Amino acid sequence: MNIKRNPFNTLTTCLLFALFTSLLATSIFAQTAKKASPLFKIGIAGYTFKDLSVEQSIDLMKKINVTNLSIKDIQLPQTSSQAEIDAVKAKFAAGGITLYTVGVIYMKTKEQVDVAFDYAKKVGVNLIVCAPNYELLGYVEQKVKETNIRTAIHNHGPDNPLYPNATDTWNHIKDMDARMGICIDIGHTQRDGQDPSIDIERYKSRIFDIHIKDVSAATKAGKTIEMGRGVIDLPKFVKTLKKIKYSGVCSLEFEKDSKDPLAGVAESIGYLRGIIACTE
Repeated sequence: MNIKRNPFNTLTTCLLFALFTSLLATSIFAQTAKKASPLFKIGIAGYTFKDLSVEQSIDLMKKINVTNLSIKDIQLPQTSSQAEIDAVKAKFAAGGITLYTVGVIYMKTKEQVDVAFDYAKKVGVNLIVCAPNYELLGYVEQKVKETNIRTAIHNHGPDNPLYPNATDTWNHIKDMDARMGICIDIGHTQRDGQDPSIDIERYKSRIFDIHIKDVSAATKAGKTIEMGRGVIDLPKFVKTLKKIKYSGVCSLEFEKDSKDPLAGVAESIGYLRGIIACTE
């Protein structure tokens, strides 16, 4: 018996499926966007581009038509001069990309807090995604009051006892200045055994930024995976965002395939756009 061989191997088939999914979802989103635009914006978290140059990052964002970036000091070091910062900002602006926040920035000393706020002022953003040591929260609050720059504390999940989840962050900042908020990383949230949809509704008044992703398991062993292939209930999450009228940015943080993330990023953004279109 002659059996015809499939001309596509498994990898090629998966890549074609991912591309088709992304293009289809993007098309659906484009057709429905005029009818009902979501309150929140889509962005990219800079760690996604940890192994790419500024130029490569811009090129990738243009390919997927995302224009909001949470820039990481990998692309723009905190030690940069104003001239160096302006030059990098000009490159992103020429590509139609807005730098809406900086981070994640870790703060272990008062000096690092000072550097972070000075950096944010030089970049021209009014939000810092950060992870200050607990004992520095009072000093961070002081800087927030002095500068009117908000902070969004990033949760780390089961890998790090510093802000493992949104509840821990909330308990530390709930009685502090209202400009002290949360950047919820829903992948780390799920890996910590929490439900990100419940957390964003519970702490909605202080959710200033979101790192959106999918993970392979709701345990410490869970790894980043293309959105829609993992264990997070992303349709439920998007519905909850709309329910609480979240008006910030949902930035994809894709920690997989860092040297060539285009396929996974495109699939994930396409899937997210598809969910948004289907939950109007």
